[in-house]
Amino acid sequence: MSRSAPCSICELIHVHEEIVNRVSKEMPDEDALFDLSELFKVFGDSTRIRILYCLFESEMCVCDIATLLNMTQSAISHQLSVLKKSKLVKSRRSGKTVFYALADGHVRAIIDQGMEHIQE
Repeated sequence: MSRSAPCSICELIHVHEEIVNRVSKEMPDEDALFDLSELFKVFGDSTRIRILYCLFESEMCVCDIATLLNMTQSAISHQLSVLKKSKLVKSRRSGKTVFYALADGHVRAIIDQGMEHIQE
C-alpha cells in the first residue's frame, strides 16, 4: 500500500511503504550512526592520514614520524592521541620509547577503499 502527502515541490508524493519498511529494518540505530560519523571525522585530517600511511609500513615512534613528515613531535603526539582515542592506532612501550602501530587490518582497509574510490 502507499500513502500520499502534500509536498511543497509537487502536489503529491507517493511513498513506497514496502521499500521504506524494508530499509528501515536494516538501518543501524542512531548511536551507531553517530559513532560511525565520528570515526569518519577522524579521517578528515590530512596529517592523520599521513601518519596512518607511515604506520602502514612500520611501527614507529613519535620522533620517527615527526622526522618523516617534517613536523614537530608535539603536533604528531597530538594527532596520535586522536588516532589512539578512536582506536585506529595502538601503542607499546619499549624502555623509554613508545612505538605506534595500526590497531588492526580494518584501518588499512578503510584507507585503501577510500583511495580506490578517489582514483576511479
